[in-house]
Amino acid sequence: MADTMQFDLVSPERSLHSAQVTKVQIHGEEGEMTVMPQHAATLTLLRPGMLTVYEGTEAHDYVVTGGFAEIGPEGVSVLAEQASLKADVTTDWIDRVVDAAEKAALEATDDNKITVNQRVNHARFLKQQLGL
Repeated sequence: MADTMQFDLVSPERSLHSAQVTKVQIHGEEGEMTVMPQHAATLTLLRPGMLTVYEGTEAHDYVVTGGFAEIGPEGVSVLAEQASLKADVTTDWIDRVVDAAEKAALEATDDNKITVNQRVNHARFLKQQLGL
């Protein structure tokens, strides 16, 4: 069994991380998951939250606002709506994320109000987790 797998994190603006890693912790829409080499093939939506990448003895923390992750035995590709290194996240950045979620909730139709309101709650919780 391989000790590492390929990891790629991209957002519409740029590629944020591409490396051989030992594991990745993801906030999936249906719960938390840790992905390691030889993981079963999975496709999951992401909820706003932290994504932690373990590259050798280093851990890299990213804030992701949503998107999806394609997971397979050889690696993980994360396509994020927005993503930033945790250290680079500012109050203004996270406030824009929360404001966008709240605006979408106000404009939501009845058939997706629950999902959109959950996204608002996830964005607010993320802001609280970051201490901003």
